[in-house]
Amino acid sequence: MKTTWRRLALTGALTALFTLPTAMAETVTYNVDSSHTFARFSYNHMGLSQQLNRFNKTSGTVALDLEAKTGDVQIEIDTTSVDTGHEAFNEHIQGEDFLDTAKYPTATFKSSKIIFEGDTPTAVEGDLTIKGVTKPVTLTVTSFAAKPHPMLKKPAIGADAEVKIKRSDFNADKFAPAVSDEVTINIALEAIAN
Repeated sequence: MKTTWRRLALTGALTALFTLPTAMAETVTYNVDSSHTFARFSYNHMGLSQQLNRFNKTSGTVALDLEAKTGDVQIEIDTTSVDTGHEAFNEHIQGEDFLDTAKYPTATFKSSKIIFEGDTPTAVEGDLTIKGVTKPVTLTVTSFAAKPHPMLKKPAIGADAEVKIKRSDFNADKFAPAVSDEVTINIALEAIAN
């Protein structure tokens, strides 16, 4: 009789184990914190200096499932917010020879794949669109953090990522090669969960 009860108990335990809902990985969507997210770009100016400028308005979302190691990144940069530190040069960069912001007021990045090493995202593959031209690029993630925001008390992420592009690929190569064709785009990102 004891053996029968043991068998029944074991069968019941195994049945319960296999019918319990398994813990599902969860995708968390984070909204870009535009007050702490900036896309910056640098390039060599006539062999004299490395110029560093930024865009003041960046928006978007990052959806991440850190357990499943999947996600999606959607970033939009307001190219009319270019900030070189000099108003006349801001207008120059927004002109037809460069960003042509009258026709193309935004640049976008849409991910196709996030690459992880262990638990950390290290690269994001996707499509970069500037001046109406879309090219595949891979952003290298140079730093990443996921933790509760100390002030907002919500889940938050932060990252720095960069990619090198050629202006000529996006029909913005005026004065190349005197002003370098290669441009490094870096984005410093913070995003807060909904």
